Amino acid sequence: MSDQKIALITDSGCDLPDEILREHNVDLVPLYVIWGSEQFRDRVDLKATDFYRRLVSDPVHPSTSQPHPHDFAQAIERAAQNGADEAVIITISSGMSSTYNSALQAQKLVGIPVHVIDSKANSLSQGWEVLAAIRARDAGGTVQDMMDAAEQVRQKLVTILHVDTLEYLHKGGRIGRAAMWVGTILNLKPQLYVDHTTGRIEPGSRSRSRSQALEKMVQNFFSRLDLSKRLYIGIVHGDTRQDAEDLAERIRREYQPVELIIGVTSPVMGVHTGPGAMALCGYSAD
Repeated sequence: MSDQKIALITDSGCDLPDEILREHNVDLVPLYVIWGSEQFRDRVDLKATDFYRRLVSDPVHPSTSQPHPHDFAQAIERAAQNGADEAVIITISSGMSSTYNSALQAQKLVGIPVHVIDSKANSLSQGWEVLAAIRARDAGGTVQDMMDAAEQVRQKLVTILHVDTLEYLHKGGRIGRAAMWVGTILNLKPQLYVDHTTGRIEPGSRSRSRSQALEKMVQNFFSRLDLSKRLYIGIVHGDTRQDAEDLAERIRREYQPVELIIGVTSPVMGVHTGPGAMALCGYSAD
């Protein structure tokens, strides 16, 4: 059992609800949303509901930026002032953002040991790694125990995302004009996967309707889990809370997960996925 006080820090690419972060004393370092001449701290200055309302009405499309190393350094210094001997940082995938590099640079700016984990994930999949580290720490574990727990979860993660329109992926530079044009003409609803080995988003199947796409997402997601084991399920939505609640009710009824969390896609991710997006993030374990 460790007698060290270990701080845990993550970033706003993690879609764990605020109440969970507060309950476990996890500091959240925000990425940035840049909207014309305005800059917002994700989930701090810009909340999801306000973001999605503006996204559909503002002709200017926002962009995103990683935190500065000093943002992480300030979080580490706060932890040290509160008695932390060491800090563990779990970041959004380095395959999606330069946030991991900013956290590494922050190691040189502070006076306590800092251990940085590239989650190779985002959203509630990143959140499951954070929760695994929390539980290892709360059980009296060491930094290595926390890092091992997060890694064990990463190896089991499944993340599948439904995007309601290709428009925002195109505006965010994630797909080309030709793919955008073809997808729009055919009214295709794309499904995307996260490869948790590389930490990158990969294309999947496409559907003709939202209902068909969501059904395919559920079937594909659960086919990748071991249903004989304990299921940890996250549902993430782009400001479509009722759809998420309805899906949660179905999953509880059909699959009986031991834990189910609903989160909203943070603005920094919503820049690319847009309103109406839905994702399933989870894993199965003994």
